[in-house]
Amino acid sequence: MTVLRPRRLRATPALRRLVAETRLHPAELVLPIFVREGAGEPLPIRSMPGVLQHSTESLRGALTDAAEAGIGGVMLFGVPEQRDARGSGATDPDGILNVATRIAAGEVGDALVVQTDLCLDEFTDHGHCGVLAVDGSVDNDATLERYRDMAVMQAASGSQLLGLSGMMDAQVAAVRDALDGSGYTTVPILAYAGKYASAFYGPFRDAVESELKGDRRSYQLDPANGREGRREAALDEAEGADIVMVKPAGSYLDVLADVARASSIPVWAYQVSGEYAMIEAAAAHGWIDRRRAVLESLVAIRRAGADAVLTYWAVEAARWIRDER
Repeated sequence: MTVLRPRRLRATPALRRLVAETRLHPAELVLPIFVREGAGEPLPIRSMPGVLQHSTESLRGALTDAAEAGIGGVMLFGVPEQRDARGSGATDPDGILNVATRIAAGEVGDALVVQTDLCLDEFTDHGHCGVLAVDGSVDNDATLERYRDMAVMQAASGSQLLGLSGMMDAQVAAVRDALDGSGYTTVPILAYAGKYASAFYGPFRDAVESELKGDRRSYQLDPANGREGRREAALDEAEGADIVMVKPAGSYLDVLADVARASSIPVWAYQVSGEYAMIEAAAAHGWIDRRRAVLESLVAIRRAGADAVLTYWAVEAARWIRDER
C-alpha cells in the first residue's frame, strides 16, 4: 500500500520554493508616504518606528528608493499646517498633497503608479472624512461635492490612481462622474470598499496629526460584519470602481477572501499602521523574528486573495524578496 507522505515536498528550501502556492513580488507592493507641509527635514513618527513624515525634499529620495526597489507604486498622504471645517487645503493647488503629487509624478511617474489619498480627514479641523452637518454628523452629499473637486484637482496634479477612503455612500459614482466630465477618463479609482472602524488606525492618526473628535463608526464598517464588506465591494464595483480595497488586512482576512472570490476586478488590502507597529514592537523586544514575521504577514494577505498590498514595509520587503531569489 502506498502511504502519502506530504513531508517529502518540504524537505529542502529548493523543494519548498518550487511547490509554494503563494509568492510575493515587489510589483505587488505599494508604499504609503506621508508628506508634511513646512517640514525642513524628515520627521520620525513616534508610534511607527522607521516611518517618516517627509519634507518635499526628502520625498524625492524616498521616491527614488521606491522606484529602485521595483515596487508597484506609492500612496501619498498630505499633512497640512492649517486645517478648517471644509478641508480647504485638499483642493488648494498649492496644498501639500497636490504639491507632493506633482513632485512624485515628475520624479517617478514613469516607474511607479503615483497614487493619492482622496479623503478630507487630514485636512479638516475636526478630523472627520467629510463635511459636518449642523448636528455634527457627516453630511454625505455635501461631502461628495468636496470629493468631486478633490478628484479633479488630484488628477490635474498628476495622480495616476485615486484612493477613495472616506466611506461615503455613492462616492465612487460621484468621483467617476467628476473625472469623466473633466476629461480624466483614464484615471482609475481605488475604492476603499471594506474599510472597517478599526482600533488599528491609531499610529496613522499620529502620522497625519489627526484632530479627530469622536469616532467614525457612523460611516466606517462595523468589525462584527463580514457580509457587509462583500456588499460594499459589490456596490463600488457597480458604481465604476476599477479596484476595491479591504482595510485593515490582517484581522479581516476572511472578508478579503470573500471579496476576492466574488470580485471581477482587482482586490487590494491595506496592512495598516497598527499592524505595522505591533510587529515592530514585538521584534524590538526580541519576541519574534522581524523579517520572517513581516514576510509571513504579507504572504497571508496575498494567500487570502489580495492582488496587491499597501504596506509600510514595501521597499524593505521588496529587497528581501529579491535577496531570496
